[in-house]
Amino acid sequence: MLYPTLWRGRAPNVWDEMFNIRNEFDRLLGRRGESETTSAWCPVVDVRESKDELALQAELPGIRSEDVNVSVENGVLTISGEKKHEIEEGHEGSDYHLVERRYGRFERSFSLPRSVDAERVKAEFANGVLTVTLPKAEAAKPRRIEVKVNKN
Repeated sequence: MLYPTLWRGRAPNVWDEMFNIRNEFDRLLGRRGESETTSAWCPVVDVRESKDELALQAELPGIRSEDVNVSVENGVLTISGEKKHEIEEGHEGSDYHLVERRYGRFERSFSLPRSVDAERVKAEFANGVLTVTLPKAEAAKPRRIEVKVNKN
């Protein structure tokens, strides 16, 4: 059986052995990582700001664009969707020994600042990355104010 290395340059401890025993027990009972596949997961997100917009990028590897939803309601941006687990069966002589990838429904919500123009929000999905562009309202953008000199 193939397991990831839990230690490097040290002797195994009791927790390493417990991990191996649990996985072996699950394998003998025919379980294929149910605990991993049913636990919640949450995509990681980067948010950046420029003078004209906010941009949010979420990593969604292995998810199809039709399984992703983006909505704005009452000043809250919500990203939700589902990463479906498709176990490949029918490979004679092979079986899963370890399932570490997360699957299932996810949802992330972000309160939008008043400076965002919610009517112009755009979303793009490419190469497993969702990019949501949140343009700033014209009134929120920095502008130069001329200072007049009083000649009195």
